[in-house]
Amino acid sequence: MVSVDNTGITLLTLTLHWSALFAVLGVWIAAEVAARLATRDRQNPAHVWRGLVWVVLCGLIGGRLWFVLFPPDSVVDNGLTAVWLLSHFFDLNQGAVALWVGGLGLIGAMIGGVIGLLIYTRRRKLPFLYWLDLAAIVLPLAQAIGRLGNGANQDLYGPPTNLFWGMLVSDKAQRVGPYRDLTRYPLDTTRFHPVYFYEMILLAAIFVVLLTIFVRYRERFGAGDIVLLYVTSYGMGRFLLEFLRVNVSHMGNLNISQAVIGLAALAALIVLLRRANVNRPFRQKPEENSQ
Repeated sequence: MVSVDNTGITLLTLTLHWSALFAVLGVWIAAEVAARLATRDRQNPAHVWRGLVWVVLCGLIGGRLWFVLFPPDSVVDNGLTAVWLLSHFFDLNQGAVALWVGGLGLIGAMIGGVIGLLIYTRRRKLPFLYWLDLAAIVLPLAQAIGRLGNGANQDLYGPPTNLFWGMLVSDKAQRVGPYRDLTRYPLDTTRFHPVYFYEMILLAAIFVVLLTIFVRYRERFGAGDIVLLYVTSYGMGRFLLEFLRVNVSHMGNLNISQAVIGLAALAALIVLLRRANVNRPFRQKPEENSQ
């Protein structure tokens, strides 16, 4: 028997969660684009697929660690605090190692992915900043596709709205704070700001801009500048969107994701401005590498 709901697709006793399905689809499409860009630069596209193994593995570890250390409010409200997750580390149903039940932090996944790419490029003696720039171009594309999973899961939304594009959050488990009061906020009529969709628009715009820069105007930028542009643009946009999100990760009264992404965007902007004031040679493509 096959059933489809807001959780995912269930085949007999196996459930394929929407978040995982769209995340895999996003990574695959992004890797295809990265491989084409590498081929255009006369680089071996096989490095994209080989490096992807390290990036995904380290990204999963980093993303899960971030989720365990800073679980969102909806998870904490169900009793799964960071202390509980760590003290039940090997609980195969809900513990820290239970990656298969869902729960990844994007910031941790990005940090882990960068570490994975660094490991791969060092092992292969490849220019790290070149491949990091390439990853920064396609990452927003992967994120935009992955956000469709958040929309299907109804777990990335803002306060109630009367706008026609508002989304329903009909899954009681995804309601947080005052929105758990179904008398005031009925499941079938209350619409919320679709923050996941707003972020998709932001990410699509960043992807188009960075791709255009890489293809047409790269000689005006230094190695690593595209990464800084990504962190600055996405960080600023995400910082503002965090004011709309109602299901966030708190450390005390601090929205930890907003604080970290905001500081990262500010730091990247400062480095960009400082590098812009330094005279440096035009960026050169790396020598052809067929390893």
